[in-house]
Amino acid sequence: MMKPLSIVLIEKIPERAVLITEALRAECEVTVIDSDQGLARRIAEIAPDLVLIDVANPSRDTLEELSLASSPMERPVAMFVDRSDRDLTRAAIEAGLSAYVVNGLRAERLRPVLDAAIARFHLFQRMRAELTATRAALEERKIVDRAKGIVMKARGIGEDEAYALLRRTAMDQKKKIAEIAQAILTAADLLK
Repeated sequence: MMKPLSIVLIEKIPERAVLITEALRAECEVTVIDSDQGLARRIAEIAPDLVLIDVANPSRDTLEELSLASSPMERPVAMFVDRSDRDLTRAAIEAGLSAYVVNGLRAERLRPVLDAAIARFHLFQRMRAELTATRAALEERKIVDRAKGIVMKARGIGEDEAYALLRRTAMDQKKKIAEIAQAILTAADLLK
């Protein structure tokens, strides 16, 4: 059996907190936080699977403060608001919220919205990981190309031969080509 979903609910109005908690209790563990005091610390201590924020009328400052405190890069964050405008919607998306729902806090809609927020969070998490890996590969490629240029000039050989030499050296030393290339760049900088 899977462990229940752990949710932190940020809600200042006790009556609304009870309604939301009752709608989720059957399949989730809900912890209610009713104050902004030490919000980031409290969320970090609880380490929930998801943060649910219910704000009647958010301002841009409130939105940024709540989203930063709830760490949208670490876990899904769903925000329910009673009313909004284009700028707030844009700010919510830029803050990394997984779901920003206007006038949608009804018990029967709550779980599907949270499921969608979790799915969207995981999708963006995979995309961020792929982007990071792609950037690292591009940076390694630049390093290898610069090192090939140095080897070509120093040895008077062509690009294919320089790459083969880097590759053979990397295999002999049981290192990545990028590591050997970085060593060459470092040595070249020292010899300038």
